[in-house]
Amino acid sequence: MSVKEPVLLGGRPLLTQTPPLARPPLLREHGDLLAVFGDIVAGGTLTKGGHLAALEVELARFLGVAHAVAVSSCTSGLMLLMRGLSPGGAVVMPSFTFMASAHAARWNGLRPVFADIESGGFGLSASAASAAVDDRTVAILGVHVFGTPCDADALAEVAAARGVPLLLDAAPAFGAVYPDGTRVGGKGLAEVFSLSPTKPFTAGEGGIITTANEDLARELRTAREYGNPGTFDSLFVGLNARMPELSAALALHQLPGFPDLLARRLALVDRYRAALADVPGIEFPRVPPGATSTHKDLSLTIDPARFGIDRDTLVVALRAENVPTRNYFDPPVHRQTAYRQVASGPLPNTEARAAAVVAVPLYSGMTDDVVDRICAVVRRIQAHADGVAQAVRSTLRIRSAEHV
Repeated sequence: MSVKEPVLLGGRPLLTQTPPLARPPLLREHGDLLAVFGDIVAGGTLTKGGHLAALEVELARFLGVAHAVAVSSCTSGLMLLMRGLSPGGAVVMPSFTFMASAHAARWNGLRPVFADIESGGFGLSASAASAAVDDRTVAILGVHVFGTPCDADALAEVAAARGVPLLLDAAPAFGAVYPDGTRVGGKGLAEVFSLSPTKPFTAGEGGIITTANEDLARELRTAREYGNPGTFDSLFVGLNARMPELSAALALHQLPGFPDLLARRLALVDRYRAALADVPGIEFPRVPPGATSTHKDLSLTIDPARFGIDRDTLVVALRAENVPTRNYFDPPVHRQTAYRQVASGPLPNTEARAAAVVAVPLYSGMTDDVVDRICAVVRRIQAHADGVAQAVRSTLRIRSAEHV
């Protein structure tokens, strides 16, 4: 079997084992962490303890924000943040995002209004957001897609002009930096991070809401306790959205080593870029000058006219080569079953990206060799694009015939 030809054309796989698409960040020596876990369990304070309080202080310091409120997930954080918006109102947001962005609005009786993303990137277009705002709009929700900062300043101008708050879904963006040099977390009324297992910084599960508004921070801390201020006389309808002590301890343990983990992740992205720089039809995520993306997902945009095959054909070919992928975000939210009844105007940039984007493996514990092998696989698929396309069409015809 040839090393040069793709597996679909009789070549041998360059990866004999399938690497994960993503995995939790590698932790520093965890002996101390296990001892901390033991102390937490033995002490019996499993929520609302000292580790949670310390985590909020340390994260606020790391991000350079006034207040950090720990919650059970990014989704619950978004839900609590939108709780104060006028019921029945509309929230302008991108459709090119994870479904939770829209779910948080719907859970609060709010209506998502999907606006298009920028033509050259993944973030919500300020001009499209402005055009989507009307007298029913109660907020604009920007999203740092794949951990790349959206144009929060431009969106803030739109929000201010319309008299509504700017909220930011920063789920994958912990550690990202805006073009002005400030860390993501300090713009808009509030930003909400996810600390789930696939994120560059994790608590196992959990989320963080950051804000400069002291009154909002106080309200969010009450909201995560069912709206109970401690008197058992609930002030409003809240949630059980507490982050457990074990999760807080895990995050605290990881924080000192996080900059190195992120640096390693970004070095791997640079290695992908260098290895695939001369392959036609592959576009890497555009990061604004001066900004830093966390690249929570390394999602490549495939131009079939230049690459030789479309994204879906590439996915089949990569699967045969033991390379896992995921099509983020296809379908975009406005085409998902739960949202098909939500009216949406034309979203050409969203549709084009959804049809062309594919995420390839990336995690901080990944070796250089795995990156090199994946890049070699992509290069040889592109070099034999015509044959790969024919092989995939033949495979699909055979499968179709088998199901007749």
